[in-house]
Amino acid sequence: MTEERTIYLKMKTLKEAKQLLEECFPFSKGLAAEVVAVTDAVGRVLSAPVYAKISSPNFHAAAMDGIAVKAQISFGASESAPKTLVIGKDAHWVNTGHVMPEQTDAVIMIEHVHPVGPNQLEIEAPVFPWQNVRRMGEDIVATELVFPTNHRLTPFCIGALISAGVFEVAVWKKPSVLIQPIGSELVDHKNADIARLKPGEILESNSHMLGKMAEACGACSIRNPILRDDFELILHHIREASESEADLILMTGGSSAGSEDFARRVVEKLGEVLIHGVTMMPGKPVIAGRINQKPVFGMPGYPVSAIIAFEQLVHPMLNRMQRLPAPETEHLSVHLTKKIASKLGMEEFIRVKLGQVGEKVVATPLPRGAGCITSITEADGIIRIPNHMEGVSENTPAAAWLLRPASAIRNNIVVVGSHDNTLDTLRDMIRTKNSAVSLSSSHVGSMGGLMAVKKGLCHLAGSHLLDPKDGSYNISYIQKYLPQTPIHLVHLVQRDQGLIVKPGNPKKILNIGDLAQKEVVFINRQGGSGTRVLLDFHLSRIGLAPNDIKGYDHEEFTHMAVAAAVLSGAADAGLGIYAAAKALKLEFIPVVTESYDLVIPAEYFDTDKIQLLLEVIRSDEFKSRVLRLGGYHVEKTGELIWSRT
Repeated sequence: MTEERTIYLKMKTLKEAKQLLEECFPFSKGLAAEVVAVTDAVGRVLSAPVYAKISSPNFHAAAMDGIAVKAQISFGASESAPKTLVIGKDAHWVNTGHVMPEQTDAVIMIEHVHPVGPNQLEIEAPVFPWQNVRRMGEDIVATELVFPTNHRLTPFCIGALISAGVFEVAVWKKPSVLIQPIGSELVDHKNADIARLKPGEILESNSHMLGKMAEACGACSIRNPILRDDFELILHHIREASESEADLILMTGGSSAGSEDFARRVVEKLGEVLIHGVTMMPGKPVIAGRINQKPVFGMPGYPVSAIIAFEQLVHPMLNRMQRLPAPETEHLSVHLTKKIASKLGMEEFIRVKLGQVGEKVVATPLPRGAGCITSITEADGIIRIPNHMEGVSENTPAAAWLLRPASAIRNNIVVVGSHDNTLDTLRDMIRTKNSAVSLSSSHVGSMGGLMAVKKGLCHLAGSHLLDPKDGSYNISYIQKYLPQTPIHLVHLVQRDQGLIVKPGNPKKILNIGDLAQKEVVFINRQGGSGTRVLLDFHLSRIGLAPNDIKGYDHEEFTHMAVAAAVLSGAADAGLGIYAAAKALKLEFIPVVTESYDLVIPAEYFDTDKIQLLLEVIRSDEFKSRVLRLGGYHVEKTGELIWSRT
């Protein structure tokens, strides 16, 4: 038999290799979707947004052990003037989690009640309405977005989904990775007698390691039995693998330029070799090709080489299959304790131990051999030396890719300010368009949003502050509270604000003035919110004071929470947007159509994240989805309406 040796004639840089694989296997739409039970969905990636089917809790629940009462009956109680309550009439025993009895709205903790006779208790302090009570919808409100498209589910997410009445979810199919170990020297550890291993025999571990790495990436792995070094035998099994249900094939071993390394020849025979060698160390011998339109890799035999090749080339591909962003690595500026030499023309991955010394993080290199797997199991980080450098000097700052800590979240668009239901739509569409970017919003009211901008705590703020002098929105407030901050004001939506009432409007509420009726209980938005400013403006215009409104001091932080309070019976009316009323099938009495705008500091306006957000806002799909929510107008959506630079 004539030995056939190959050499690396067309090695690619790592950047070139990644770009080529992304072009050849874009997986722009991910794999097919499937529906699974939520209890089986941990680690899976949603292929569609999930909305709550029920509120959580879906009833008013006692938050403490004690007695449920109407709060009003406790008013005036004190140590010097205790009040006596009758069980069954004035008070009802409840345990944590029990449904609150009708006509009760507070719980007095058991340690604060004193028996004074048969069925009689004494209290020495009052409680306020809804004290020690979990109100309906406190956690989740029906119809709210629970998780957006391309969200990866955690065990915590399962609890939220079940609480929201969602028992099945649509997810991207798990990529299937078939792993074929190759090498006559390899021994399966399940059949090995380690006391009798012969020189040259190696316990095969790479296929098991790579299989678990694939599973950690969200894939499922199938490991075939070890094949001896026989070209026709290997050819037969890889052909079968390419015709199977596997989405990606890994051959472990057989990828270098040795006389019995068959990976390149097999790929060349059955399909197309795309990459034969990458200018990186470890990992140089990796092979990548295409058979039956499926990606096929020949992985290096040395374990560290196989790990680096997997992380750099295979892991990103598995993520694309699942619509996940490219793998992120946390980097830290470190100082080397000794000089590291590197081969010019090769990108080198140096495993290092890290430690905090004074104000510096120092890095000590570990053994560099590709066969030393402990050099990566013991490493705290990896320093990449580019292929145009011959090394890094001692005590020179370098970037270390961290292996130990969890990755920091760097791609959130942080929104602080007024709540609006369109933010859920915006969040979902941003993740659909770019799964590396997420929208994170905090609902603290329009004024709270402006203050967050002033302090540099957010990328943008949502605001709908009415200037009663001229009927304009937001600009006068920006000029007053952000006088020195360069700002761009972008219009998001016009939206209908009004009174949200129960179906049938049993209290016959027709306008803001009717909130002063004694039998009407109101639920308000928090101080500083645009809705609160709007309410105060209308109260002032018709000559009503806050004290004239029962419930004026009872606050919620979102329109959906206001609607849920009305739905649950905690309030008869609340001021909010039409979309919230529609979502919970409540009635709506229009008051005003207002502008909801985005206050964006100029320093962030041209960033990729904000430009992505604006691209989504200005799209026809976003406008169409917003209109379906009801109560919105999008004629000027996405327009830059005011700037100060």
